[in-house]
Amino acid sequence: MPEPSIREGRSRPIVLWVVIIAVLAMTVAAFAYVGGWLSPQRLTPKKLVDQFQKDAGTFPGFRRNHAKGVCVGGYFDSNGQAQPLSIAKVFAQGRTPVVGRFAIPGSNPYAPDGSVPIRSMALRFALANGQQWRTGMNSMPVFPVATPQAFFEQLQAQQPDPATGKPDAAKIGAFFASHPETAAFLAWVKTAKPSASFATEYYDSLNAFVLVDANGLRQPVRWRMVPQASDATVDTGKAGDADYLAADLTQRLRQSPLRWTLQLTLADASDPTNDATKVWPATRKTIEAGTLVIDRAEPQDSGPCRDINYDPLVLPAGIEASDDPLLPARSAAYADSYLRRTSEEAHLPGTAAAHAKPEGTP
Repeated sequence: MPEPSIREGRSRPIVLWVVIIAVLAMTVAAFAYVGGWLSPQRLTPKKLVDQFQKDAGTFPGFRRNHAKGVCVGGYFDSNGQAQPLSIAKVFAQGRTPVVGRFAIPGSNPYAPDGSVPIRSMALRFALANGQQWRTGMNSMPVFPVATPQAFFEQLQAQQPDPATGKPDAAKIGAFFASHPETAAFLAWVKTAKPSASFATEYYDSLNAFVLVDANGLRQPVRWRMVPQASDATVDTGKAGDADYLAADLTQRLRQSPLRWTLQLTLADASDPTNDATKVWPATRKTIEAGTLVIDRAEPQDSGPCRDINYDPLVLPAGIEASDDPLLPARSAAYADSYLRRTSEEAHLPGTAAAHAKPEGTP
């Protein structure tokens, strides 16, 4: 092959830069389209987070959902049982440090603990190879809707009427009537009651994910944290306290660490991975992957969970997102919420001010 001329050699870097710029431009355009920046009709993270604020108000420095919570720390002891299914180091036998957060749904950080029957658990696993696994789970068996657009419409239906300050029951009823996929959630919520402890709850991923093994084989799963504590030791009298969950957690941790078993449910080919409103059959194979141990709790305004965005798409090698459309929507909305609250904190006198109770808040 003949040696290229000097002119040709000089032109190659120029061509290379043109190609790089073109690729970057196409990438930005793709993100702009997905993010809805090029079309005002598309649902965007901003619209979704704005709607949370319309429903419950704006509380500077706090998360736009699951605003009321408490930081926790501990570790995950893997028993190695899930290692054949995934190359993720978290499933290799051994211990992984964890920073987590318990919370209740909603944008109001001063809401009474008994106002909703759902509790949440968010975790960040710091793997030995420097990778992270972040996950957010809820104490309910299914999600009410299957798509981001339907969730946005649900939030719109729940927006308080300016005349009464309360949601319009007719609008909420009309929403659920037009969304039959909510039936499983409605059936559950009719009998659901607020629990007296974070420690006794089951926490479900709801969304499906995919485990990838050393040979590239892929196994869709959902996971669940199964409590080893029971309600037998709960003092139900504390339920009259609007902030009883954090107090109960602190009291329990003074006595001993709290434990959950990480249970992985393996999907069959017929199980939907893109619809969080549907449960998988109870007959599906499950694997107990290890034990989560929580041994300390700290206030969320000063604890280690404060500055963590529990983005469900921060995943290590060996765990991948499924085709569930709620996952990228959650990730984008979490990022928007994170940027808002951290920006607000930066413009307030201090952390304490950022989490000060607004005047007139009950």
